Amino acid sequence: MRQVIFFIFLWSINFPVLSQKYVQDEDISTLYASTKQINQFIRRFNGEEDLRGKRLYPKDKKYRNVSLRKRYLKNLFDDENYSIPANLKTEFINDITKTSQPLYYDFYGDRWFAELNTKFLYNGREENVILYMKIEKETGGYKWSLINMYWYGYDKLFYQKPEPEIKFIHPMSHELDFMNLHKIFDRYPDKIEYYTDKNFKPDYLTLFLVDLKQGKFKFQTVTNLKFHVFQVKNWYFEIQNFNRKGDNSGWLISNLMKVPEKDKNSLIQLIKHD
Repeated sequence: MRQVIFFIFLWSINFPVLSQKYVQDEDISTLYASTKQINQFIRRFNGEEDLRGKRLYPKDKKYRNVSLRKRYLKNLFDDENYSIPANLKTEFINDITKTSQPLYYDFYGDRWFAELNTKFLYNGREENVILYMKIEKETGGYKWSLINMYWYGYDKLFYQKPEPEIKFIHPMSHELDFMNLHKIFDRYPDKIEYYTDKNFKPDYLTLFLVDLKQGKFKFQTVTNLKFHVFQVKNWYFEIQNFNRKGDNSGWLISNLMKVPEKDKNSLIQLIKHD
């Protein structure tokens, strides 16, 4: 029931404390190798958890300690992804741990999004649907909210070739009480989007909600989950869960890119459909 875990989202996690026999503060091998929850990923990213897995608070001496953060950050990458150069990782770690202006990951902040690969039954046929969600403030707390979706079935409904022979409604149509609409609606009902204003963009989420209300879509399961993070100044990264043997498992950075702040909005709009 992975999807249930996601929607409830564990806000706090208690981790077992290893016995002193096996733990040494200065031994890198004592790091809890698997980052089991996103909240734990964020704490390690920010240096808010010690090497025994104990949560740190602002009054703790090691809270957001630069040395601690660097050691954790080195272990928060998918080591099997060779498309992220080692020098890029180093630059990223050094950039966000600068003592003059360190950068952190805010769970309650904006500019990070969940992408869910899901399976639905559409009129009895199994279909892959992508859902996009964000954290937003609610009275008394926070919640995950749907902000967009993608399904190829909607995609193929709009702007498919060939284009209609006439793609405009004549500017004098009002003088004829728009009687020419009969020809357009009768001849091109499947291409009516060509007659909308130039800024029109199909709203897949609205179509999806209508189809859900009409019972056309039936939710089955979440098959994959990842997060898009734009919070860190001049950087973008993705987080995915790697369920495998070995130390390099759990929630890890699966993609890393330098993205100037001025270029981020265009990427975010692809997710939010603004």
